[in-house]
Amino acid sequence: MKVKGIIKDNKVQLPEAITVPDGTEVTVEISDRSLSSAADQWQRLQQVAGAWQDDSEIDEVFAEIDRERHAYRGRDIDFSVFE
Repeated sequence: MKVKGIIKDNKVQLPEAITVPDGTEVTVEISDRSLSSAADQWQRLQQVAGAWQDDSEIDEVFAEIDRERHAYRGRDIDFSVFE
């Protein structure tokens, strides 16, 4: 079973009740991502922001996304419901 919780006052708080008996031994894994500060996260974001700025293919990538988004694919009609 995998359950997410939040540490508050050195206790794990779960968003909902789970059905395990009291005294059940559990292992808590804390992700590195949750330990980084807002300043660290901002610094990492600044390193990748604008990474595609000088990429000559980016315009074509977004044009393809736009074409796919607006392409009419028709729709399937089930004529058996009219029988």
